[in-house]
Amino acid sequence: MNGARALIETLAECGVELCLANPGTSEMHLVQALDQVPRMRSVLALFEGVCTGAADGYGRMTGKPAATLLHLGPGLANGIANLHNARKAGTPIINLVGNHPQFHIGYDAPLTSDIDTLASNFSCWIKSCSTADTLAKDGAEAYTASLRATPGSQGQISTLILGADAAWGDSPGPSIPNGLPSRSRIDNSQAARIAEVLRSGESCVMILEHDAARPESLEQAGKIAAKTGCRIMTGTFPARVDGGAGRIDVERMPYFPEHILASFAEVKHLILVGGQTPASFFAYRTTPSRLVPEGCQVHTLARIEEDALDALNQLAELTGAEKSEARRLQRVDMGLPSGEMSMRNMLQAVAATLPENAIVATDSGPGNAAHPVCQGAAPHSWLSLTGGSIGQGSPVATGAALACPDRRVVALLGDGGAAYTIQSLWTQAREQLNVTTVIFANRKYNILNIEYGRLGVTEVGPIAESLFDIGNPEIDWTRLSESFGVPAAKATTADEFVKLLQKANATPGPFLIQAVY
Repeated sequence: MNGARALIETLAECGVELCLANPGTSEMHLVQALDQVPRMRSVLALFEGVCTGAADGYGRMTGKPAATLLHLGPGLANGIANLHNARKAGTPIINLVGNHPQFHIGYDAPLTSDIDTLASNFSCWIKSCSTADTLAKDGAEAYTASLRATPGSQGQISTLILGADAAWGDSPGPSIPNGLPSRSRIDNSQAARIAEVLRSGESCVMILEHDAARPESLEQAGKIAAKTGCRIMTGTFPARVDGGAGRIDVERMPYFPEHILASFAEVKHLILVGGQTPASFFAYRTTPSRLVPEGCQVHTLARIEEDALDALNQLAELTGAEKSEARRLQRVDMGLPSGEMSMRNMLQAVAATLPENAIVATDSGPGNAAHPVCQGAAPHSWLSLTGGSIGQGSPVATGAALACPDRRVVALLGDGGAAYTIQSLWTQAREQLNVTTVIFANRKYNILNIEYGRLGVTEVGPIAESLFDIGNPEIDWTRLSESFGVPAAKATTADEFVKLLQKANATPGPFLIQAVY
């Protein structure tokens, strides 16, 4: 048995069920190993950013790592944007990155690069000196590291950089999986201090992120809010939050800093559970970066790496909230829109046609505006653009569909972000994934227009206007989609949009809708 076969067998034994691959020459022994270990599903993507984004979507929905198979430093570099998003989401991922054998490194061949430096930008664990003897054990270590919660925004991504000599060399065989790591529990006195804050009678907001935004954690937070009167809120872009009828009614932090500060205007205590102190997405000359109003105290119930559910359980017991009834979202009969293709009508159409238990994946663009409207719709899971690097939505939708084949995935994409990773459609067609993709085609980077205006610019010059415009030439998303094997259609009215959404969501396999407005 060679090192590659021992590695893949070890990862499969650990519980890795999916490998998202875009391999090259240096990874051929790993490809052979995947052929020999069919219990790990192998899925091809045409671009590494699709591999890494799909691994992110898979991990957010399952809590387990998928593996990516990437070709040397340039292949890893192509996937880094979505690994950045996955790091911010705290998603477990294992990257398998091929490299030249040791005897070839010193010749500076065309694809030679410093892979460790690239990986250090998003990895919580890196190994690049494996041998055929150690490779299987290193794979087991990579799996364990991907499930170990880390402080701050270090994330849960392992990167195993393996030379071809480690892959083709003789191996002693697979390694036994390690024990699974668990989150540390907070001290009882910490929960007692937060309970005192909640009993003070002063205005409190509990900010829930990462482990604290999972459904079971939100259930406890909802009970605490009902008992104590505190507000509960997720971050602006939670990695995953379950909403819709019957789910816990939780606020979502606004995007612009002045809106966040306005939301906290009367608040005396911010309580962090699984997150960090709110900070402005971008820096502005006229607003602070740290978004805590004067006179407001910041407390931490549980850090990102700690067990948020256990902390909330302790807090519920101390506040007597265990039997309280949390406030839940109610179904709203919003009706089906008709007439012109306006933003309001489009968002209403998405919400009104949302399938039961759907998964919604968003990127930049109007899709984010659908979130509040969809809270009165069917129960669903919402996957946000966590790190701000656009081109996430379609790959994450692909990974979510691979993770949950029995659930419909609805990808709401701006045309700017969609153009980054449209190759996802090919993988969706090849695997026949149940994904409805909506391209909101306004033919411009609209957020840049907004940000430009926030600088105080009242007149957009011709150069700036050309840099925000993606309508010259205009992209025909339906033809592009069909060329990748995904059926598609255009909607120019709200009535057409509703019919296409209903058709797409009810038909197995992928479908794309170009919403023209």
